Amino acid sequence: MSQAVNITSATQLDQLLKSSQTVVANFYSESNGPSNQLAPIFDQLAGAISRPNSITFVKVNTQTQKDIATAYNITTLPTFIIIRNGKVADKITGANPVKLNSAIKKLVTEAEGGGEASGSGSGSGGADGWRGADLPRGYSDITSQIELKRCELLNYDSTLGRVDVLFESSQPSGLSSGKAAAKPDWVESDTDEQLMLFMPFQSMIKLHTLQITSLPPSGDDVDEDETPMRPKTIKLFTNKPHNLGFDEAEDLQSTQTIELTDKDWNAVGTANIPLRYVKFQKINSLVVFVVDGDGSTDSEKVRLDRIRLIGEAGEKREMGKLEKIGDEPGE
Repeated sequence: MSQAVNITSATQLDQLLKSSQTVVANFYSESNGPSNQLAPIFDQLAGAISRPNSITFVKVNTQTQKDIATAYNITTLPTFIIIRNGKVADKITGANPVKLNSAIKKLVTEAEGGGEASGSGSGSGGADGWRGADLPRGYSDITSQIELKRCELLNYDSTLGRVDVLFESSQPSGLSSGKAAAKPDWVESDTDEQLMLFMPFQSMIKLHTLQITSLPPSGDDVDEDETPMRPKTIKLFTNKPHNLGFDEAEDLQSTQTIELTDKDWNAVGTANIPLRYVKFQKINSLVVFVVDGDGSTDSEKVRLDRIRLIGEAGEKREMGKLEKIGDEPGE
């Protein structure tokens, strides 16, 4: 995971401006409340978007680097400046995470095709395609182990994307500022906020982490009655031979229940969810039950853009066959 570079001199910044096509600078002060408020968001962006010699994130402490702050006419903290090819391309002043995210989305869009992001599992590329969060050390993206032809999604809006779009390797169109997708590459629930996703696997897997990306549209012109929500409560069920019904899933004991909050979603709309690894050691299918949305809008719809499975894949089995796996003792 790439981290933002702490600038200690004007010479260091000049070198980075020459070696990197784009530099995103955070001008801050440790004694400034708004600076501290946005610091975690900036660090998330640095980890997700950085690309070697292409996009570099830097932090400039205005108390120790007064000459740099003066050179860039910094009068408000925090101030974020995007410098492209040595020239200021964008400037965001104050603690405004919406404007910052919008500027970064635009930056990612313009940088598409400009090389892989640094570090495994970064938010803009990698050997297995786009991911919205980094890979845990020692584990791989095993989304390709999903048997797509037998996946099933219940209660989805058929006028939008179908189940297969959740596993596309491309960056979600929701991160592409200013251009509409040729066709919807996300799914939304239909009659209410619940979704039921069944994923059988080509091999017995060990599942360590679930990454879910959800990118509801935002902005002043968004209609809250129509805008979908992000998921809040998610129940996971393992080793089921087929999908579950909604009433059935409500009554069954889940393998793990997850409650997501605003803090769980990173700057590129991804929740990186570590699982109780001991309970996901030997599984041949996964049911993801989205119980409800986060209540951020007045709609009764939930949106999902991407799902990534992180763990270890075992020996492949015969396609279409799911062996019955018993529960582990004591579970």
